[in-house]
Amino acid sequence: MHALIVTLLVIVSIALIAVVLLQSGKSAGLSGAISGGAETLFGKQKARGIDLILHRITIVLSVLFFLLALAVSYFKI
Repeated sequence: MHALIVTLLVIVSIALIAVVLLQSGKSAGLSGAISGGAETLFGKQKARGIDLILHRITIVLSVLFFLLALAVSYFKI
């Protein structure tokens, strides 16, 4: 059981890294980092297409990662 959960955790970790790297950047350099948060907070920008899909996949994979990490620590004997 432990080996299966660890294997799933490794697969989810690699998938999460790949999905995060596939996402487009939201800001351009240091000036974008300062003003970029205000634009997305107060602006009406909504993700569409592949950005929305990647965002949702990132959320699902991060929740799976968290749950599998807890399961690994729980089932470790």
